[in-house]
Amino acid sequence: MSNTPLHHVIPRTTDIGNLEVKRALPSRQCRSVGPFVFWDQFGPGELLSDQGIDVRPHPHIGLATLTYLFNGHIQHRDSLGSDLIIGPGAVNLMTAGSGIVHSERSDAASRAAVSRLFGIQSWLALPRQFEEQDPDFVHYADATIPTFHEAGIAGRVVMGQWSGLVSPVVFPHPSVYVDFQLDRGSTLEVPADFTERAIFSVDQPIELDGIQYAGSELLVLAPGYAATLKAPQGARVLVFGGEPLDGPRHLWWNFVASDPERLEQAKRDWVEDRFARVPGETEWIPLPAD
Repeated sequence: MSNTPLHHVIPRTTDIGNLEVKRALPSRQCRSVGPFVFWDQFGPGELLSDQGIDVRPHPHIGLATLTYLFNGHIQHRDSLGSDLIIGPGAVNLMTAGSGIVHSERSDAASRAAVSRLFGIQSWLALPRQFEEQDPDFVHYADATIPTFHEAGIAGRVVMGQWSGLVSPVVFPHPSVYVDFQLDRGSTLEVPADFTERAIFSVDQPIELDGIQYAGSELLVLAPGYAATLKAPQGARVLVFGGEPLDGPRHLWWNFVASDPERLEQAKRDWVEDRFARVPGETEWIPLPAD
């Protein structure tokens, strides 16, 4: 088995206000890893007093969004009436199913002073049988995420199973998502438990079987390839993936579907105001031009 990744993705970088966003999925090299069809790193960034992020209400279908922060806070509101602030280490899992609308904004306390924001938002395509399920939102507090320490590595099991620990975060497809903090010079073995797996260091360079890669680059492993990962300077590394999707998915704007006609219906529904509204919100993001 080759000691190079199946795909090596250098994310596209954009700015939203004062915050840099690096998008690794989808890319030309790789459309998905297990059910993960979207992977954004936002930050690390500093927001000045009276500033913040304001992602106005927008719709989703056919997916679940998973928000996970390393630093800072975001206020989530959605058309189910959910309204809460997520902080570091917690998990927000919003299942769009047949359709949901939400906003993501800096909370009042974050706007009152200089604040930092750093985290990952990923999208997971729902299995076909769940694409049109009722929308749902679950917040998992920091303290509910299982943790472990072993041989210079601190880990948090965000989704799935690792090292005998099972995450409370429930998703209807075999998946894994683990947050590792590696001490300087430590070694992590990534087994071939799932068919599709990826490695993403959010800060420092890492070595995969002796080859060094920069931080914030996505390394997609070949099926059956058990990898050896080292962190010469220490690093925060995310490993995620799962079993392959049950067929291809089509992505357009914030919509994911196995049937491209479903995307067209979602477009019409948003333009014609058929999605539920977010209580307390009066703004929205218009449908982009094709």
